[in-house]
Amino acid sequence: MNDLPSEVRNRRRALGLTQDELAELSSCSARFIRALEAGKESVRLDKLVLVLDALGLELRLGLRVPS
Repeated sequence: MNDLPSEVRNRRRALGLTQDELAELSSCSARFIRALEAGKESVRLDKLVLVLDALGLELRLGLRVPS
């Protein structure tokens, strides 16, 4: 499993975007971008999807049944 904060940060940097620029592209606040990249445990899913879309990334969820 990939580390979401690192993936977001690495993709943003690969695209040559600042956190402020990504915030503008995704219609989210720079504060949200900073919290996301810092690994804050509670982020809004709707905002996360906007950020991932702006970066050309996709979120896939799966269920795991405990053994």
